[in-house]
Amino acid sequence: MKNYTREDIVKLVEEEDVEFIRLQFTDMLGNLKNIAVTANQLNKALENRCVFDGSSIDGFAGIEESDMYLHPDLSTLEIFPWRPQQGKVARMICDIYRPDGTPFEGDPRLVLRRALREAQDMGYTFEVGPECEFFLFDTDENAMPTTQTHEQAGYFDLGPLDGGENARREIVMTLEDMGLIMEASHHEEAPAQHEIDFRYDEALTAADNIMTFKLAVRTIAKRHGLHATFMPKPKYGVNGSGMHINMSLHRNGRNIFEDQKDANGLSREAYYFIGGIMKHIKGMAAVTNQLVNSYKRLVPGYAAPVYIAWSTTNRSPLIRIPADRGGNTRIELRSPDSAANPYLTLAVCLKAGLDGIVNRIEPPESVDCNIYTMSDAERKARKIESLPGTLIEAVEELKKDSFILDVLGKHVAERYIAAKEKEWQRYRAQVSEWEIQEYLYRY
Repeated sequence: MKNYTREDIVKLVEEEDVEFIRLQFTDMLGNLKNIAVTANQLNKALENRCVFDGSSIDGFAGIEESDMYLHPDLSTLEIFPWRPQQGKVARMICDIYRPDGTPFEGDPRLVLRRALREAQDMGYTFEVGPECEFFLFDTDENAMPTTQTHEQAGYFDLGPLDGGENARREIVMTLEDMGLIMEASHHEEAPAQHEIDFRYDEALTAADNIMTFKLAVRTIAKRHGLHATFMPKPKYGVNGSGMHINMSLHRNGRNIFEDQKDANGLSREAYYFIGGIMKHIKGMAAVTNQLVNSYKRLVPGYAAPVYIAWSTTNRSPLIRIPADRGGNTRIELRSPDSAANPYLTLAVCLKAGLDGIVNRIEPPESVDCNIYTMSDAERKARKIESLPGTLIEAVEELKKDSFILDVLGKHVAERYIAAKEKEWQRYRAQVSEWEIQEYLYRY
């Protein structure tokens, strides 16, 4: 994190010939928004005097209370490498405030800040390493996105089989130019599917980085004549895209999930953290998997987690403990997908885990065999439950989990649930191509 002062930013903008500054923020549904100001309006932006109409943003405010103010986080200033080198474009990520100077409770960044403050009060810092998957599809003659690809590459393949290799390399280099550190990148299992992994970072920075990552991926893909999508399941019959979240808690610079005396190398806090997530995961699902389409990824047979279990040895459960232990001990939650709002997702993950620690919630026994090959009777005998099967089921679980509702806060929770119920109703009213093929000629 860069500790810029206002004077530093004014000087940098002048020296780097920055002409436009984008003031960015994220709406309730995880969409990146911005207002662009010219360099001669920089002081106004730095004095938190830039205002916008919150009633036009999903989940923000009604028309009678619509004025919202952007407060730039100075540490997030970055120049976009893909923009012209004369008259450059920079960005700052903003927090949202009301006219009376109070933080706006509908700001997803505030929801995560609240959770992080609670962790800090307990002596913890929350560190996160996301693994973001996405597809790079061809575009048509009008440069519109399709779900078509000319490549047939699979897991860890390379060029020329990997048709997105050059775009992926440029994405990584661009992100590193912006100060992000990428640990690895590779082709994923499905044709045109890719993964780029971030270095571990403090959770708020990680969430900011995910939003920056999505913008960069889409921008660079377009330069290569491709369309990047973070839609969880854009094609039937192949794996969908997830966003696995690797998590650890630190106190005084030490990873508290580590315990070399334990058979699994895990501390009591790590077990309790797992227990808390497993307790609340059904209520969390509407946040970590927020689209109708999300639940088409979460079906058996495509490597996505369906069953609520944990393991230190296999990849079929919801939660996995990667083999790298000691100071790198972490808990990997495998259900979130790349369409999730990262601020809300990390907030519910952290608070659920902290609830486990505070209330000493023991997880069930680990499941160290392939859950997908178990019979229903075997899973029932071991009390292995499933994630919600549809968006509306997830919304109903969220309504029942008062703890997760409290994490989101009344403002976000009410508007989020209303938005997701409307999404489900719109989906229910659609007539799909599958229905036409299945029923039109037969009935």
